[in-house]
Amino acid sequence: MSNPPQFTWDDLQFFLAVARTGQLSTAARQLRTSHATVSRRIDRLEFALKVKLFERNPRGYVMTAMGARFVETAEKMEQETERLRADLADGSMTQRGVVRLSAPEGFSNFFFATILAQFSAQHPHLSLELVTIQQIMSLSRKEADIAVVLDEPKGGPYFAEKLTDYHLQVYGSRDYLASRAPITSRDDLLQHPFISYIEEMIFAPGLDYLGDVHPRIKPQFQSSSIFAQLTATRNGLGLCVLPYFIASRYPELERVLPDEVDLQRHYWISCHRDLLQSPRVRAVMDFLREAVTGSEARFTPPWIKGKPH
Repeated sequence: MSNPPQFTWDDLQFFLAVARTGQLSTAARQLRTSHATVSRRIDRLEFALKVKLFERNPRGYVMTAMGARFVETAEKMEQETERLRADLADGSMTQRGVVRLSAPEGFSNFFFATILAQFSAQHPHLSLELVTIQQIMSLSRKEADIAVVLDEPKGGPYFAEKLTDYHLQVYGSRDYLASRAPITSRDDLLQHPFISYIEEMIFAPGLDYLGDVHPRIKPQFQSSSIFAQLTATRNGLGLCVLPYFIASRYPELERVLPDEVDLQRHYWISCHRDLLQSPRVRAVMDFLREAVTGSEARFTPPWIKGKPH
């Protein structure tokens, strides 16, 4: 009587990589192997389990209902394996693996990207994927391991905590403001073109703030990119509400109505509760907390400290 086919933990790693990406080629790059090897490992796993885990189509691999159920089991095994590896490292803090972090464009480009060298020095064996596309990545569908978001997640099996407050003001370029009449009240803002997000493409309520400045402001130039808004402001196209930690990097920008207009928003850090015990995920979350705590002055202007909000 022949022995039943067996599968190994390596097969589950291949399964999780395809489940999370939906593409053999992407999974192969993550695992540093070939497209053919990934396909062969998935076939072997399905044969060993005697179930179909994926539907194959021209656009990629789509999990079957059984495959979706199997993800939870495979991820628990992944977490236990990572915990065992950490225990076997003789108490060292070395972590290995790939972590995908989803974060807003402003936070990613103007804060996190500036401390990536520090992250690499602390965690040389961790590979980081930073996703900054203008949408909310789904933690439930494993599109991201960790998410930095503007609004606190409500409901679901997710862990969330506030990462930091940050402040925004109205800014204009020095040249632009010098060529216009002085702005002395919020009503004066209505005489100026504004730069802002495209209203129907605002992916988080925390970005919808023009009404907090003045209910009748109508933007003239709109972009889904904070970098495009910043560039337009620096080039004198009009006024824009910008985060202090971004605008303070550019001496050609001036605050408008500095004693009257200040908005406060928050960044939250979130992950699926099942990943909280993953050493690689904990390493990134701990690094983010420490980095933000050590950079408080970048997010909170000196003239704000001590004022009630």
